[in-house]
Amino acid sequence: MSSLVLVVNAGSSSLKYSLVDGETGETQAVGVAERVGGDDGILTHTGPDGEKHRSELALPSHEAALEAALKAFDEHGPALDASALAAVGHRVVHGGERFSAPTLVDDELVSAVEELVPLAPLHNPANLEGLAVARKLFADVPQVAVFDTAFHQTMPEAAYTYAVPLDWREEHGIRRYGFHGTSHKFVAGETARLLGRPAESVNVIVLHLGNGASASAVAGGRSVDTSMGMTPLEGLVMGTRSGDLDPALHAHLHRELGWSLDEIDRALNRESGIKGLSGHSDFRELERDLAAGAARAALTFEVYCYRLRKYVGAYYAALGEVDAIAFTAGIGERAANVRERTLAGLERLGIRIDVEANRAEAEGPFRISTDDSEVAVFVVPTNEEWQIAREALEVVRR
Repeated sequence: MSSLVLVVNAGSSSLKYSLVDGETGETQAVGVAERVGGDDGILTHTGPDGEKHRSELALPSHEAALEAALKAFDEHGPALDASALAAVGHRVVHGGERFSAPTLVDDELVSAVEELVPLAPLHNPANLEGLAVARKLFADVPQVAVFDTAFHQTMPEAAYTYAVPLDWREEHGIRRYGFHGTSHKFVAGETARLLGRPAESVNVIVLHLGNGASASAVAGGRSVDTSMGMTPLEGLVMGTRSGDLDPALHAHLHRELGWSLDEIDRALNRESGIKGLSGHSDFRELERDLAAGAARAALTFEVYCYRLRKYVGAYYAALGEVDAIAFTAGIGERAANVRERTLAGLERLGIRIDVEANRAEAEGPFRISTDDSEVAVFVVPTNEEWQIAREALEVVRR
């Protein structure tokens, strides 16, 4: 049986795709359609030869975007024969309390994802479009939904429950759900592999640091806490999101400045975080300002790392015993200064960083802790597409 999976990630104005071998993780092609919904779309397709092919074309819908991707497969390779696909794997952001594992897509699942739109109004509608388009274009190929929230459904009740009225929780689903679950699951598993131990015997703190950022405490392969909450706004300082703040801030801004809830929500999600602190949402621009000695950049860097360090300490306490810490995603994989500053001064917790190893240029997963560090610290590149592909493969092979 084929092990090839077409991984689809439909966003509000984009569609990303990858052709991945679910068994080996080999990626045969990747691509992204941008500016979906307009006449000025861009499709970038990278085939087996590693060469990028860029096209400018109208992409009025997600269906048009996926059709353009299929044409790119025909023109630039590899040839995509639907009969050779084991499955189409879909990233779906919010699965609520209902979905704790990858699930075959059928009409019932689609209805359930539609019901969850109020919990993820910016993401689930686009994910639903991706499901509909792929089911139409690959009618005879099994479709599998892999939920961003699923991995965190193992959190104990005390970890996911907010101290709010009972009817909020029972009637409206107000609780912590967590996100980036596919990445956290992949990285926790890879970290256990690097230690040469089964995932069931390893406790890991995973720090997924990209434009969106989240931390998780993983005990024996199961998430027991995570920093993002009911929405992706809670937790760490991110590219444009504030992370943790006083919940009374909304009322204060409304009373004092007359801001609407939509204005406040937009500011906290799109104008805050690193962007609000430094003026830049791109961490590379922040680092350039740091190198130039800008005071605003220095404060941003300290706030960012301080918040991270607090979560490391909190999750150390939640786990009781920590075998490893893993940094992943764009900032986590590339910013040695963030890793070094975040873990500085934690020697009493058994965490010792090898400064030279941390600053060395390296590809793939590598260790940055000293040989005598009780807690191993790794940089582990995430691979959400492979995780989605292998989970989709597991479902269709049951």
